Amino acid sequence: MVELRDIEIFLALAEELHFGRTAERLCVSPARVSQAIKKQERTIGAELFERTSRAVCLTAVGERLRDDLEVGYRQIQQAIATASAAGRGIGGVLKVGFSGAWCGNLVVKAADRFRTQHPHCDIQIAEMPLHDRYGAIRSGAVDLQLTELPVDEPDIINGPVVYSDRRALAVPAGHPLARQESVCLEDLASIPLITITGPPQYWLDAHLPHHTPAGRPISRGPVTIAWQEVLSLVATGKGACPTSIRSAQYYARPDLAYVPFRDAPPVEFGLSWPATGESATVQAFVQTVLATVDRDEAVPPAPGPAARPR
Repeated sequence: MVELRDIEIFLALAEELHFGRTAERLCVSPARVSQAIKKQERTIGAELFERTSRAVCLTAVGERLRDDLEVGYRQIQQAIATASAAGRGIGGVLKVGFSGAWCGNLVVKAADRFRTQHPHCDIQIAEMPLHDRYGAIRSGAVDLQLTELPVDEPDIINGPVVYSDRRALAVPAGHPLARQESVCLEDLASIPLITITGPPQYWLDAHLPHHTPAGRPISRGPVTIAWQEVLSLVATGKGACPTSIRSAQYYARPDLAYVPFRDAPPVEFGLSWPATGESATVQAFVQTVLATVDRDEAVPPAPGPAARPR
């Protein structure tokens, strides 16, 4: 009789075609892998793999067995996952909010992965308005969100930080700052900042300071509530706005330049959810987001002065 663990070892070896990698992947010893394969070959009465000092490959019998087992094995794994999710209360509808195009992409990828793991859970995704970062989470319109930090609200839990990006300054393409390799916080005294209405004051202070580190006042430009309006106001020479360096890739425009700061703290994006809404489904999705995000994902470099639009 072949045990489920032996089937798992066979399928992993059929994919890896390497005893050492298979053992590492399954957290067993290479001897355990070899024993399982030999046991299955004795039961079947035929070799499943051809082994040489240089390579491992499936025999014709092994290929047929792999093809026949894969479907059934996936069904077994899905049944176990579904039962486990039901036992932990994972199901229903999960509503997820985000800000920033890169956060939206990550949430969509995580949702696809989550649906595969928990097919009885429906994921709904929505972009959070710039002027009202916490209204949806308080009203129940979303169950958790991936948005800019800081979040300092007594009724909202701060989860893990997902992105920590270099801060950049969005300026008009023709502005003198656009020709620099980098800017510093003192440069903010030379151009007004586009102001956003709606977020709490501590959030605004973190992203749109009123004074430079040396105490020089930072003037204010027009007030708006939407990110695309911010970009249009910057592009038409009404001011500047600090943002993530990722904006250079996701919100590129010929009339804008994104110049990295050399002395500003990073822009962080983190998960948060209501203090009364920490369900098994929320926690499972948080772990899926962390498993999905590519920690080595390249943050686009700031273009040099010659490459920036004029």
